[in-house]
Amino acid sequence: MIPPFPRGLYRLALLLFCASLATGARADITDEIQVYTNEINGVHEAGLELHVNTTPSGRRTPNYPGEVTPAHGLRITPEFSFGLAQDWELGAYLPTVARASGQYDVAGAKIRLKWLPLHPEEGFYFGLNTELSRMAQIYSEARTTAEFRFIGGWKSGPWLLGVNPIFDFALSDATRSKTPDTELAFKASREVLPGVGLGSEFYWGVGKLNDVQPFGRSPNTLYAVIDIDRKPWIFNVGVGHGTSSSADRWTVKAIIEIPF
Repeated sequence: MIPPFPRGLYRLALLLFCASLATGARADITDEIQVYTNEINGVHEAGLELHVNTTPSGRRTPNYPGEVTPAHGLRITPEFSFGLAQDWELGAYLPTVARASGQYDVAGAKIRLKWLPLHPEEGFYFGLNTELSRMAQIYSEARTTAEFRFIGGWKSGPWLLGVNPIFDFALSDATRSKTPDTELAFKASREVLPGVGLGSEFYWGVGKLNDVQPFGRSPNTLYAVIDIDRKPWIFNVGVGHGTSSSADRWTVKAIIEIPF
């Protein structure tokens, strides 16, 4: 049985959703490259993850005036999380960027609220993650954005499958649209040794729902990934290759779960 929303958390999620209906645009900085699966903090459990990615070969042409492009940049984002209640998790991010020029920036801040009512160790899982961001305009054309990420998948024995439909909305005046920018993120992984999984992740930049880009022209990236669980340390490391002309050619990423 799916537990009911706690009233205060329901109101917060509803407020974010209603605010997002006005306009849509995606954030441009790639501070987190991850497929959400069946993982969530326990009640009053705190966590810290470090998201790191760099683009050895990537886009150099700005998508809008003043944008800092990803080529040769290094993005480092600590993520703090806390289990609020059963099936509910609060998170906060502090995205930072080391530019190719050597300049280091704090790019903005983000908060998120995850609801994962079904997350068994085996079987189907699903939930919703909502995120509110305030970013510097050189890293996001719309400074204030909201993201809704649906979480779904299946875990059985050594196999893990996951999919995240992601909808990005703008809450500022930088870019206006009645439809969101959309991305689909997929993950397939198999445990090959105790605590070691090999697999792939695919990120498909669909575009706006009323103007879906042809698959060959949308920014799509395929990653080969390894997941290592050596508690209390947990790692996700991947190398991505753009499968379309509009995607960065090569990206290297890591997520490090840090015990404290």
